[in-house]
Amino acid sequence: MLRWLLGGRDVQEPVEEMTNHRIPTRSSRFASAGDDGVVLLWNVQTGERLHELRGHSRPITGIALIPLTYHSQSESCHLLTAASDRTVMIWDLDTGSQIHLLADFQSSVKCLKVIERLDVWLSGADKICVWNNRAELLCKTTCFKDADVSLMIELPKNNIAAVIRKELIIFKLVTSSESHTWEITEMRRLSNHEDDIRALISINDDTFATGSHVGELIIWDALDWSVKGFESHFWNITSQSDKPAEIKISRTPYQHEACIHHLTADRENIFAAIGTGIYVYNLQTKTVIAYQQVAHDSRVLHIAKLPNRQLVSCSVDGSVRLWELQELPPAEPATSGIFSMWGIGKPNKQQTQMAKRKLDCSVLKTLELTGDLIGHSGAVQMFLHSKDHGIVTCSTDHLIILWKDGEKESQLRSKALFHKLEQDDV
Repeated sequence: MLRWLLGGRDVQEPVEEMTNHRIPTRSSRFASAGDDGVVLLWNVQTGERLHELRGHSRPITGIALIPLTYHSQSESCHLLTAASDRTVMIWDLDTGSQIHLLADFQSSVKCLKVIERLDVWLSGADKICVWNNRAELLCKTTCFKDADVSLMIELPKNNIAAVIRKELIIFKLVTSSESHTWEITEMRRLSNHEDDIRALISINDDTFATGSHVGELIIWDALDWSVKGFESHFWNITSQSDKPAEIKISRTPYQHEACIHHLTADRENIFAAIGTGIYVYNLQTKTVIAYQQVAHDSRVLHIAKLPNRQLVSCSVDGSVRLWELQELPPAEPATSGIFSMWGIGKPNKQQTQMAKRKLDCSVLKTLELTGDLIGHSGAVQMFLHSKDHGIVTCSTDHLIILWKDGEKESQLRSKALFHKLEQDDV
């Protein structure tokens, strides 16, 4: 079963504008991994398998890229992989060979985080360990008794946010340039969630967000860790009578599920995958401005915002869908029709309030379905997007599919044919 995809600099889950690299041997690669413990390296342009990385004996639980930096002594990018066999391995992506094997973990590593700016990476399990790129342990936290670390993100000022069940713990990385020693210190525990945290994302330098199993979305200040916004009970929003009809009307077991499975964001909005639906939370107004309660026939597993303003979602039902956030036409205030000309049927207080509410709702938007990628027969776990090469999807049907932009590919073929004809004429 395929569960993981990881791309290079121009093949990734996008939040910001992606860079356009022209080196196909490096920037056009992506990795896939799954429950068999095998990691495969692919060429995203041609679909060619480049390397097969074998070493883990259990399912992959985490994967991360160590990119080339001016600090690094290596001439190639390295890949980090963690598995439920309680090992972490470091691979050379150019040769496909294993460089380091770390096996002294008391529990399996659930997440990996590379901090490129500090030239270190972190592993999250029953403790957080900090490593350099030579796989040397720099420091670690004490052992967590109740549960393991499941999610981590980097925050400003060398801080780290880590999730343990329903708690969000802030750690600080401290390094001494003189003694070359490192320390990781717990700064604060935030217990605002009522249930386990399932999603954790960094939105910008000032803001990050968490989503819980019972549908709580909390927006946090990344500097002082205070709450900037809160939303819950998303399913109640769909009871509004003045919202447009949904794309689908079928009822599924996941339609009223509250769990936030995945989050993504752009500069203005947070997009939340909840049950079968997608909800758009505006950071400025602190309200839900659009939603599709039944965006898929089954649970939505992964969503991402593309640089072209489209939103992509994938589901347990095997579908991959493209969405666009569009403006709703402004609502007109309610009137009493022709009778108001004669002073008959003056609008009452309730009608006035309804008209005012409809005018206020003119700032709301709608999620419009713009594309449907049909090809998988099993749950689509996640996807990657490449600015130049389209979308890559992986599924429980053991397939990896590369989806190309048909119009763009047609133009490229036409240019290649025209160039060939010109050469023949010469």
